[in-house]
Amino acid sequence: MTTCASCNQTILFGGYVEDGFRFCNKKCAKKGSIIRDAARIPESDVTPRVWEIRNGRCPSCSGPGPIDLHRSYRVWSGLVMTSYSTRQNVCCARCAQGARMKDAAFSLVFGWWGFPWGLIWTPIQVARNVWAMVRAEDSSAPSNDLKTLVRLQLAAGAAAAKDNPITTYAGVPR
Repeated sequence: MTTCASCNQTILFGGYVEDGFRFCNKKCAKKGSIIRDAARIPESDVTPRVWEIRNGRCPSCSGPGPIDLHRSYRVWSGLVMTSYSTRQNVCCARCAQGARMKDAAFSLVFGWWGFPWGLIWTPIQVARNVWAMVRAEDSSAPSNDLKTLVRLQLAAGAAAAKDNPITTYAGVPR
């Protein structure tokens, strides 16, 4: 089993392969063009921007870094509907812990109310938050997740520059 490079859904059988990336179908492949563009951005363009973010101020609390991409997990349910998500937070470690605690509390209050998936996903998402809170994170270097996010932002900026001839690659929004 593999996942779609565009929507991250699990692909059980087949899928659509383009430029070495596997997608659910041609529609996801079209949406995933930014992923292919991101893969072409040289590391020399990505690394300075990653370190600029890493050494900057926290966007949430304006405190000192190091800044990185952190994940928190939440679920909510209502009778026959359950929705679960992974939320990405570019922030300092303290703000990331706060986001995880809030999402765990949110899930504990609002996750149980759907049958059967709310009863299944609530303990999973709460456990993922707890695990992320107690796990030691390497704060000596930026995570690969932050590098990937910056690469995607640069690719999106380059795509916008193609649509707007006034903007250049060097003028990618930060």
